[in-house]
Amino acid sequence: MFDSFKEKLGRFFKFGRKIEEKVEEANVKEAKKKLKENTSEKAVKPIKEKKFKKIPIKEDFIPSAHKYEPNLGVIKEQAEEIENKQEVEYLIKEVEQKAEEHEVKPAEEEHEGFFSRFKKKFTTTKLDQETFNEFFEKLEMLLLENNVALAVVDKIRDDMEKKLVNIEVKKDQLENEIKNSLKESILEILIPPFNLIDKIKEKEQGPFIILFFGINGSGKTTTIAKIANLLTENKMSSVFAAGDTFRAASIEQLMKHGENLGIKVIHQNYGADPAAVAFDAIQYAKSHGIKVVLIDTAGRMHTKYDLLREMEKIVRVTQPDLKIFVAESITGNDATEQAKNFNDSFGIDSTILTKADVDEKGGTAISIGYITNKPILFLGTGQKYTDLQKFSPEEIIVNLGLN
Repeated sequence: MFDSFKEKLGRFFKFGRKIEEKVEEANVKEAKKKLKENTSEKAVKPIKEKKFKKIPIKEDFIPSAHKYEPNLGVIKEQAEEIENKQEVEYLIKEVEQKAEEHEVKPAEEEHEGFFSRFKKKFTTTKLDQETFNEFFEKLEMLLLENNVALAVVDKIRDDMEKKLVNIEVKKDQLENEIKNSLKESILEILIPPFNLIDKIKEKEQGPFIILFFGINGSGKTTTIAKIANLLTENKMSSVFAAGDTFRAASIEQLMKHGENLGIKVIHQNYGADPAAVAFDAIQYAKSHGIKVVLIDTAGRMHTKYDLLREMEKIVRVTQPDLKIFVAESITGNDATEQAKNFNDSFGIDSTILTKADVDEKGGTAISIGYITNKPILFLGTGQKYTDLQKFSPEEIIVNLGLN
């Protein structure tokens, strides 16, 4: 998961290093401009071929309770000749040396003179709005190409803009600051998952009811079987409710999983009321002391309105303790739109993403996390009952190379 996304991010941050060069160039230009503004009109011989000469400095330091402002005086013409950081630093050293000879120092650190601020230009930097817009335009395309929804990209942009634009940072830390701001924004979106086993144990009376929903082909039925296997490993009993009475062979598929795992399947004929099947399964669990009821549901897309109305009825009848949305991570924006529809209709408590083992992009996880504002519980990573990996936001950051 995230292999393609990580590779593209790596290339992006190589481009990002060029940003440092652009910011450096802009700072030198600004420094030259400041030098001109703070010098007198009297000319001296220009610096030639990087062979520096002693620069005369006027003796008229302006006294102040909080700062000193040494007058460089006669270097306007030389300022025009400054072409690199080394020469500017030489000028600064000359000023500092003269200041020390006169024992003139700032009274308080927070009151910086012009030349103190000038020197800082070469150890720190600011990312201006124009440069931020330029690099984020490339990052935006990268995110969109890797199934990150536009609304999420806008959120990431707002976060990064607040953290980066015109904030002073050390020059050699600029790339890390950009990475960290992206990482922090993603971690704000991805809510850490709760422990499913602990949540089930918290309910003391009656069976714990989990309702699964999602579009046909998303791996919903297989995911239910994986959850049942996880419960068995934790010494918890469960029963299946075959609530998908619409799709051909759906009941037989669930019954096969039940046979493999030794779990009872409550079912009726095709075309039966799914809510009635789920209700029967809950009654069976109560009468047999079974801890968890796992309810499968239909997922037809071509009758979306009827499907959502059917799901709302099942929710009313069963009053589930947990509503889990199941989606294929490789479907990208389709999965995000499905999550939004279900969440708006009756609420999503958590998500399980299937086929994560073949998803090279990975942006679906970020998008669904943002759209639903609910945690992703697990990632399906194969066809075996044990191929269920607990979701970890921190692992996503590692997989993206942002750690």
